[in-house]
Amino acid sequence: MRISSISVPEVVRELIARNRSIYDCMKMDLINFTALAVKIQPEVEKTLGNSVNLNTIVVAIKRFADSFEVKDDVKEESVLKNARLVLTDGMMDIKFSVKDLEMDPITILNKFSKITSNYEFFRLSDSFRFLTEDVDAIRQIFENVPNQDEFFSRGLAKIRISIPPNHNQSDAVSYVAEVLHSNGIELVNAFFSQESITIILHGSDASRAYEILYSEITRSR
Repeated sequence: MRISSISVPEVVRELIARNRSIYDCMKMDLINFTALAVKIQPEVEKTLGNSVNLNTIVVAIKRFADSFEVKDDVKEESVLKNARLVLTDGMMDIKFSVKDLEMDPITILNKFSKITSNYEFFRLSDSFRFLTEDVDAIRQIFENVPNQDEFFSRGLAKIRISIPPNHNQSDAVSYVAEVLHSNGIELVNAFFSQESITIILHGSDASRAYEILYSEITRSR
């Protein structure tokens, strides 16, 4: 289990990686950083739960854009060198807003721990997100929540990519997003931390995505 807190650069990378049109424009150097910062500022602040200076967002966008610059062959091949992949299918994404969830999240986590160790918890400003195995016992935890099916996204898989500590995180994020994007695989969601990237995909795309990323890792050895 992992409890994640996120920074401004991580939120910015996640928003851009999930938006195909913005991602493509940034890769082609067609983005005005300030205009994009103004556009995404409300969502960045909503995710973090506090106000964020516009210039801070601009800097985060520029750093992410810089990671798209053409690198020499040796560095490009080494972006995922020694990275490790773990694929888990049969996952579901559960997201509740604070007002919808009457139970204390700690109580829920204690219940999760009695059922499975394969789950992650993300605390955002106005919501809670659980990424967990899709089993009846987990759904029963929320059986008293009205319209609970509206909060479940099923048929998902996750791939965790553990990045060596000496690698540039921004390089790895942009590289993974580009490799999957170029192969027609769309991410459902993505979560970034200092040591790993967790990407969420439709179950039907998971095996192919794993093979593509594994191929990139072995190619860099």
